[in-house]
Amino acid sequence: MEKIPMTIEGQIALQAELKQRTSEERPRIIQAIAEARAHGDLSENAEYHAAKEAQSLNEGRISELEDKLSRAEVIDVTKLSGDTVKFGATVTLVDEDTEEEKTYKIVGDMEADVKSGKISISSPIARALIGKAVDDSVEVAAPGGARSYEIIEVKFI
Repeated sequence: MEKIPMTIEGQIALQAELKQRTSEERPRIIQAIAEARAHGDLSENAEYHAAKEAQSLNEGRISELEDKLSRAEVIDVTKLSGDTVKFGATVTLVDEDTEEEKTYKIVGDMEADVKSGKISISSPIARALIGKAVDDSVEVAAPGGARSYEIIEVKFI
């Protein structure tokens, strides 16, 4: 069984989602199904079919979360150090064309969120950064074309 790298924050977020889905969402959906059944004929009951669909999606997500958490390899980023980029590093880059600075934290696939600056370990940028150090230049083959970045800071927070 393949392990899934994950930060402590990622594990906590997935556990919180799992708890919410099992203790709040599941009972709400069961109640909605019960109410829809009370309306009579199930073959033409849109509320019943919508509630069953919601139940199916919720149970699928619960199964996915349980699987990911059972295979999680939780890495405490605060205990990491060094000068090279690896899982859990917070990397500050400067775009060599636009001089724009960007900061990314390299995290597991399940916790990636580009809007909050968290990129997946399997993303093109993260794959290009792994093993590099401060002042290294990195060429990233992105969907919008190749980009060049210079690493200006690597930290583990």
